[in-house]
Amino acid sequence: MPELYETQRAMRNIRRAALQRGVIGILDIGTSKIACLVLRFDGTGTFRETDGVGPMAGQANFRVIGAASTRSRGVRRGEIETMAETERAIRTVVTAAQKVAGVRVDHVIACLSGGRPASYGLAGEISLAAGKVHEYDIASVLAACDAPDFGRGREVLHAQPVNFAVDNRSGLADPRDHVGNKLACDMHVLTVDGDAIGNLIQCIRRCDLELAGIASASYASARASMVEDEQELGGACIDFGGGGTGVSVFIRKHMIFSDNVRIGGNLITQDIAQGLRVSLPVAERLKTLNGGVEATGRDDRDMIEVGGDTGDWESDRRAVSRGDVIGVMRPRVEEILEGVREVLDAAGFDSLPSQQIVLTGGGSQIPGLDGLAARILGPNIRCGRPLRIDGLAHQLTDPSFSSAVGLALFAAHPQDEWWDFEIPADRYPTRSLRRAYRWFRNNW
Repeated sequence: MPELYETQRAMRNIRRAALQRGVIGILDIGTSKIACLVLRFDGTGTFRETDGVGPMAGQANFRVIGAASTRSRGVRRGEIETMAETERAIRTVVTAAQKVAGVRVDHVIACLSGGRPASYGLAGEISLAAGKVHEYDIASVLAACDAPDFGRGREVLHAQPVNFAVDNRSGLADPRDHVGNKLACDMHVLTVDGDAIGNLIQCIRRCDLELAGIASASYASARASMVEDEQELGGACIDFGGGGTGVSVFIRKHMIFSDNVRIGGNLITQDIAQGLRVSLPVAERLKTLNGGVEATGRDDRDMIEVGGDTGDWESDRRAVSRGDVIGVMRPRVEEILEGVREVLDAAGFDSLPSQQIVLTGGGSQIPGLDGLAARILGPNIRCGRPLRIDGLAHQLTDPSFSSAVGLALFAAHPQDEWWDFEIPADRYPTRSLRRAYRWFRNNW
């Protein structure tokens, strides 16, 4: 873990330097599209004690001064598959965003949607020699968290303290200066496949860009789509992407669980192409303009010309009904929602005090999805759009840009991570084989 600690610390330092210079780029590298936002910061970061306890806590005012998006290439299921194609797509979108912004971007923050994420809840406890909590005690209790064996080739993407307790007083966001004998901490750790991160870092470096941070796409989407009360009282964000469907669970403004269902909107497009015998571009158009999951009696009479350029007059003049499109889409959407239900059950979502579910991402715009989701996932469903941020064009407030907006918030309003603290060299966590447990079932 020391190597990872130093890598993440280095990226945090790069981010801090980029914010001081005033310009940073946001890269959302998805399976369907790659988006880039250019942010300008005013350099007046302020500290608020309610934001956390680490040196990265606080906020900075920013404005979007450039934005661009392009079709994603070389990415499959949220992971880079063809490095050269993805590199060209990134260069294209960054160049376009720079042209709009009128400034050069050297540092970017990126998100990762694949990598087979896995969540762990860790706990640590120390005695307070001074009878009061000091800054170094927070670093020590984080280092005291016993980490399980994450598995070969796994890397930690997020390691966030989500709860502190001094003696029997739990639920503390900032325990500094609290009087007591023992300090305990609960920490959420999200791990992903190391190769997925390595390929992302390599691709960004090949584009002559410096990486100032990596975040989970599910985490970023939730930061942008869930309102403060939903993050505080307990809720889940379902991010319907092209290559997969991200699931993240929040309580007390912290992510406590994240996973991914490896089925997304691209598979729905393939189903339409195969089921209705049309090309992929036509299938995507049918899904976007005529798709849905709730059929009515009129849909069988609502005919859609699929067109084509095969040269066969009969084939190119063929029409399908909207009912046919819905009939192909609904089973696959149901399969995605059933997968999400299994993930939420594994997370213990039913034990949270509030069970609000927010749907976001490009796939969340399928007509009738909220009604179908309510029957499978629970009644507290709403469709979420990303928060409005200064300078963001109206066309980029679409749910498919939730990850990009969430990354901007992640850059400007960071939450504490384990590597933000000065961990004593002799106190790095031991990789014990103690089984990680679902601590939030008992502690929230």
